[in-house]
Formats: sequence, structure tokens, C-alpha cells
Amino acid sequence: MRNVIIAGLLLAAGSAQAAPADDVQALAWMAGSWVHEADGVTVRETWLAPIGGAMAGAAQTNRPGKRPSLEFTSITAEPAGATFTARVGTQPPTPFVLKPGPAGEAVFENLAHDFPQRVIYRRCGEDLCARVEGTMNGKLEGEDWRYRRAK
Repeated sequence: MRNVIIAGLLLAAGSAQAAPADDVQALAWMAGSWVHEADGVTVRETWLAPIGGAMAGAAQTNRPGKRPSLEFTSITAEPAGATFTARVGTQPPTPFVLKPGPAGEAVFENLAHDFPQRVIYRRCGEDLCARVEGTMNGKLEGEDWRYRRAK
């Protein structure tokens, strides 16, 4: 009986460690090249399909008369859970941990970050919807994008 309990505990510990990689794999619906165009601004975002508990992403924003803005992102299996990390300009990398939620939606959160505190992705039919949000001056602020598959 004792061996059965020990084996069960080891199996549970192994499952707990594998869970973040499974959570990353479950985000395969984000993979692809996406584009959002509005008011002369073009935002392109690309996510590589998950492999080995990791996804890599890149985004480019083009505004008329301004230099393109680039962002490099990743989603990796970390001890805290599946973690979205944004690398924007010269800022240090900023991690956001995946919160439990329904299939087809991913809410990554870092309440210690100034703005945003949440990065949200969800499927909107064939499109990919994204949102960043957080509290600024006591008020919830956010920005939304609806991406279609790039051709």
C-alpha cells in the first residue's frame, strides 16, 4: 500500500510539473500570422506553433510618418505556469502568467506591472482578438485588436 501511495505522489508531482507545458500546447489556436488594420495603422503579429513547451512571437506596428515599432514575445512553460513574456524596445522583459480559463481564451496577468496588467487573447470565430488592459489612475484602461489571418 505504501508503494502505491508513493507512486501516486510521484505521478502527481510529475503531472504538476508537466502542466505548464500542456498549457502552452493548448494555445496552438494562436499560431499563425495575423494582421489588424485601422485608421492607417497596420499591426502584424505572428506566433509559431507550440513545440517543447514554448511558442515564439513577433509583432510589428506601422503608423504613418513614424518608425515601425517591434515587439518580441514568447510563451514558455515556467514553474509559475505558462508565461507570456513581452520584450518591447529597451524595456526589460515583462512576464505575465496564464490564469485558468476556458478553451479558446488566454488571460496572462502581472498585477505588479504598471500597464498593462493583463494580456488577453481569444478566438473570435476565424479571427484572433487581443486586448491589453490594466488600472491607470484608478480606472480600467485597455486597447483592443481584432486580427484576421494574413494572406
